[in-house]
Amino acid sequence: MHPKALLEAAAELLAQVLKFDHPADSVVSRYFREHRSLGPRERATLAETTYEVLRRKLFYEHLAPSGTGAKERRLAILGFAAPRDFLKGALTEQEKRWVDECDAIDAKDLLDRHRHNLPDWLAQPLKEQLQGEFWPLVEALNQPAPLDLRVNALTDKREDVRRELQLKGIECEPTPYSPWGLRLEGKPALTRLDAFARGAIEVQDEGSQLLALITDARRGQMVVDFCAGAGGKTLALGAAMRNTGRLYAFDVSAHRLDALKPRLARSKLSNVHPAAIAHERDERVKRLAGKIDRVIVDAPCSGLGTLRRNPDLKWRLQPKAVEELQAKQLAILESASRLLKPGGQLVYATCSVLRQENEGIAEAFTLTHPQMKTVPVAELLGQAKVPDPGGLTTDGLFLRLWPHRHSTDGFFAAAWRRT
Repeated sequence: MHPKALLEAAAELLAQVLKFDHPADSVVSRYFREHRSLGPRERATLAETTYEVLRRKLFYEHLAPSGTGAKERRLAILGFAAPRDFLKGALTEQEKRWVDECDAIDAKDLLDRHRHNLPDWLAQPLKEQLQGEFWPLVEALNQPAPLDLRVNALTDKREDVRRELQLKGIECEPTPYSPWGLRLEGKPALTRLDAFARGAIEVQDEGSQLLALITDARRGQMVVDFCAGAGGKTLALGAAMRNTGRLYAFDVSAHRLDALKPRLARSKLSNVHPAAIAHERDERVKRLAGKIDRVIVDAPCSGLGTLRRNPDLKWRLQPKAVEELQAKQLAILESASRLLKPGGQLVYATCSVLRQENEGIAEAFTLTHPQMKTVPVAELLGQAKVPDPGGLTTDGLFLRLWPHRHSTDGFFAAAWRRT
């Protein structure tokens, strides 16, 4: 595609995404469905340009007024995800000079908000929490996330799958903490691979794999994935249980559970029982009270640990929404804890970086549930033979994973055992 046409398409797509009336990934997907003539390279450039602008939105909006033309075009020029020589084939002489001047700006000369590209309500608590690590986190959040796979431990060995992928020209390395994980270079078309078709691999961030590991689901147990979504952790738990016992995948969204069905068919698992529930106090939940060995609650949260993948979240989310989520998180934990039999374990997890959704919820739950004894996550990692990722709190109670420290999404985990 000619540079001018591709730049026009990028500006058009950005205009739709920046309305923020739908998640960016759904807007991008819809645009590609409506423009089926776009090739893989064009699609990659358009998607990467969109996400680059979303990541550095405040910076690019600071520079944009000094350019000419429509705002979306100026933003697309600044964030264009292709070599500058190619881009300049679409620019006027004035625009070429302007983009060269913008590229020459030293980030050290910018205001903090134009460097971190976070809304003030998010930047301030992260600065207080991370202190000197705030800027390394910012740098990590402004980079695309790596692509992690989980090897299906029920059917395949990680090293065998690694060699199989390498024979297909896909370079990958074992993840440093999860014994199931492979980290890939680039973003190859996985769905065309035999390893994908036969269920040997699933896309899953290493941090998410660790949450499944610390749940400690074992052969023959009764296990509940309380907020299963599309089932990434469900499938990992089912494989860890060696396709024995009974594993319930609950979610309030039947649509999300529908996405689990083809993945479940590939996985060769027969111990998984998906069920849509109306709410956390659904009759299906009540019938299992006091019968369950393990429960994982990957709670609905702000998702701010996934900003590398979903940078639009920081612009679409408001502080009030986070406050509303906290009440929901506590209510879900309350209902999930009732499922456990004596000695049963509960894991609470989020993909948030905010303390009020993480330590705040765990501490509040512990205070009001004396029958639930906190289990140090350090203990669970040791049982799973996972190397210490250096993300444990000083008392070993909670696990914190960060993009800049662990190359994972931001995750939190806490655990309890019913007495």
